[in-house]
Amino acid sequence: MSFREKAKNKAQQLAGVAKERIGDVTDNERMRGEGATDQSTARARQTGGDPRDAGRRARDTFR
Repeated sequence: MSFREKAKNKAQQLAGVAKERIGDVTDNERMRGEGATDQSTARARQTGGDPRDAGRRARDTFR
């Protein structure tokens, strides 16, 4: 995963945190939900990364 992709995921995660907090303050359920969704999507992309990298890491573990 490139630096650009990691930065994009982190920006989306932080935007989700901001949306969720604004939703809390304004008592807006929709914005709160969108924020939570943005955060979880960014986390999933960050941890998922490239499947080839995961395969290489697994292979290297057993060597």
